Amino acid sequence: MAVDTKSGIALDRVRNIGIMAHIDAGKTTTTERILYYTGRTHKMGEVHEGAATMDWMAQEQERGITITSAATTATWRDFRINIIDTPGHVDFTVEVERSLRVLDGAIALFDAVAGVQPQSETVWRQAERYGVPRIAFINKMDRTGADFFASVQSMIDRLGAHPVPIQLPVGLEEHHRGIVDLVEMRAITWSDDLGTKMETGEIPAELQEQAQEYHHQLIDSVAEFDDELTETYLMDEESVTPEMIRRALRAGTLANKISPVLLGSAFKNKGVQPLLDAVIEYLPSPIDIPPVHGIDPRTEHELSRRPALDEPFSALAFKVMSDPYVGKLTYFRVYSGKLKAGDRVLNTNTGKTERISRILQMHANHREEREEIGAGEIAAGVGLKATTTGDTLATDTEPIKLESMMFPDPVISVAVEPKSKADQDKLGVGLQRLAEEDPTFRVRTDDETGQTLIAGMGELHLEIIVDRL
Repeated sequence: MAVDTKSGIALDRVRNIGIMAHIDAGKTTTTERILYYTGRTHKMGEVHEGAATMDWMAQEQERGITITSAATTATWRDFRINIIDTPGHVDFTVEVERSLRVLDGAIALFDAVAGVQPQSETVWRQAERYGVPRIAFINKMDRTGADFFASVQSMIDRLGAHPVPIQLPVGLEEHHRGIVDLVEMRAITWSDDLGTKMETGEIPAELQEQAQEYHHQLIDSVAEFDDELTETYLMDEESVTPEMIRRALRAGTLANKISPVLLGSAFKNKGVQPLLDAVIEYLPSPIDIPPVHGIDPRTEHELSRRPALDEPFSALAFKVMSDPYVGKLTYFRVYSGKLKAGDRVLNTNTGKTERISRILQMHANHREEREEIGAGEIAAGVGLKATTTGDTLATDTEPIKLESMMFPDPVISVAVEPKSKADQDKLGVGLQRLAEEDPTFRVRTDDETGQTLIAGMGELHLEIIVDRL
């Protein structure tokens, strides 16, 4: 089994996931809760207080929305979960595209009152295009008007999805207090505010019949993915074990045939631990996904790389950011082989070699130094001056060029002017830096008027760019 060298975690115990949703479906809150329960943050960040760990740019804390996808590492049940936080606002679709390229699986978050909303539809289609397996979390079950079954139905109607509920709600709206686990056939309720006191017990009498019905539906939905389950089910339904159901759910999810559906209220701290369990049970590890394909830049022949440490090193840079402490940070996903801090890498898009002086694993805005990282890992490198989003990093002896990323053309442009002549150069440098970080943001000078024009994906996009100058 390939072991991630310096942390001793086997690759089958790694999950690279994203949380995708419509704006305000509770994505940052859910991520915050995940970080809290996995022990990465000791106090929960509340979005409405402007204190969320993942939203670390000043503009995000002010607006309460997530703009840049920060990559964060957490640990649950001895599994390492790398979370890429993706923005839900339509102006930042490029951030979502960018992160889907490097994810193995995703949590699709829906609002229990609104069901599938327009941006959740866009993001779902993007995930479909990249073949990213998903589990769904129906959030905000404590809200007035929350309807789990209508939300599941909207996944079928609006997305053409194949949702398979693996939980049912215990109590509705302000009385929502827990879930029925349809795999283990038990109830889980939360009694305290922090959601750390989880109690497991019998399914309430009034829900027994509904639970039985949905338990049968669950087995019916997944039977085709596991032969042993099918045989047992046909011979003696009572002998079907939770382990068989979980195995079939995993197989169906990895094949992109179904999406297990869970529920809860992240804000009220209900349902987050079972969601983490589901990430581990049903979403792929780096070794569950097919090898990546690329071309040999010297011969143009097609190559593929397995997610193994004994393969030659290859990685994809998926985000460039400037950091106040270390300068330019390049986030990358390692697909094969391993990389040590201080190694020289070849950028197969530019043909230049560069030295990665430090490797950092990010926890929203804290960081941990790593001496070495391997296949399946996500980290940020310091020292890559000529590398931009979508570039492949490889060894110069066995180079590979992975497929780059596609970015849409800007839809809106405005003219910007410096406050004074003296600021002209500063403005140019600042805009150039931001254009490097964000491929959908373009800068040009109008030949006739001499004005500086900036173009982007929408008004909010440009407003935030100008704020960041």
